[in-house]
Amino acid sequence: MTIRVIVVDDQELVRDGLTTILGGQTDLEVVATAADGAEAISLARELRPDVTLMDIRMPGVDGLVATRAICAEGTSRVLILTTYGADEHVVAAIEAGACGFLVKDTPRRALVAAVRSAAEGTMQLHPDVARRLLSGTAGNRAEPRLLQLASRLTPREHEILRLVGRGASNGDISRSLQISEATVKTHVAHLFDKLAARDRVHLMLMAQRLGAVDRT
Repeated sequence: MTIRVIVVDDQELVRDGLTTILGGQTDLEVVATAADGAEAISLARELRPDVTLMDIRMPGVDGLVATRAICAEGTSRVLILTTYGADEHVVAAIEAGACGFLVKDTPRRALVAAVRSAAEGTMQLHPDVARRLLSGTAGNRAEPRLLQLASRLTPREHEILRLVGRGASNGDISRSLQISEATVKTHVAHLFDKLAARDRVHLMLMAQRLGAVDRT
């Protein structure tokens, strides 16, 4: 099955380079390119690609606004690829619905793998970005609505949220709390439901903002 991709960047050379890299894979096809967010939104509506590879800073409609619109409409999964790895951009991209965040020094092989993972709905983060999230430096405020949602969590769910926020897998949590992995999966599913989290990285960010993660 071919993964259909739209490449969005305001620099023509970058668009051409990414098109060459992705188009050289037998399972990837760049079906269109866009120079700004407005064009990306329009193309996503028209073509409904599997993945939209999106820059952030562009003239006119920027990548974050476009990501929010595309994800809200469900016309494509969005993978951010940008020069800017600042914490506020990471948080904003995740909250806008992006299924991954990479910076432009990402190796070719990792970029191609990230596009494939994005098509499958798996979250992808640049290693430096992931480290900042895990250390709690990317976003640390809890909005009233999030606090209200968190008030519905049980003590066990708070405990599991803390471990998710530290990057623990279901297997790690199972061993740490000495409960079955099936039980962990049930609790994590409840966390997704109660906190309205889209994916595990979004849940990790919520844990950071709620102060559920140990900083030691």
